[in-house]
Amino acid sequence: MEYEYFHGVPDKQTLSGVLELHKHVFDGSDLATEKLKEKNNLILFVAKDGDRVVGFKIGYDYGNRTFYSWLGGVHKDYRGKGIAKELMRRQHELVKSMGYTKARTISRNEKREMLILNIKFGFDIKETFISNKGTHKIVLEKML
Repeated sequence: MEYEYFHGVPDKQTLSGVLELHKHVFDGSDLATEKLKEKNNLILFVAKDGDRVVGFKIGYDYGNRTFYSWLGGVHKDYRGKGIAKELMRRQHELVKSMGYTKARTISRNEKREMLILNIKFGFDIKETFISNKGTHKIVLEKML
C-alpha cells in the first residue's frame, strides 16, 4: 500500500479516484470539486493500491488551531487492513507538525466503524445534534 498526501486539490487522476471512492463509500453521493477548492488549508491523504485509490482522508482548517477531519473512507474490498487507521495517524501527525492543537470531526451512529475508530484514536464525544436533514450527528474532538 502506498500513501500520499496533497496540500490542496490533488492531480486529476488522484482526484478522479477520490471522487469515485467517495461515491462508493457514501452510497452514491457526489463530492463536488468546488467544495474542495473552497476549504482553507485543505489536506488530503490517499491510500493507493497501484494506481487505484482505495482509501482517503480529507480535512481542512477549522480556525483557532483546530483541524476539521471532514471526510474519509476505504473501499469495501480493502477494509479491515488498517488503512483508515494509517490515514488518520498520518493526518494527525502532519497537522500537529503544522501547529494545530486539536482535531474535530462529526460522525453518525450509522457509520459505526468510523465512530469506533475515532474513539479508539482518542476522540471524545463533545455533543450531538440533529442536522437540517433530520440526521443525528455526533461531534468528536481530540487534543493533538
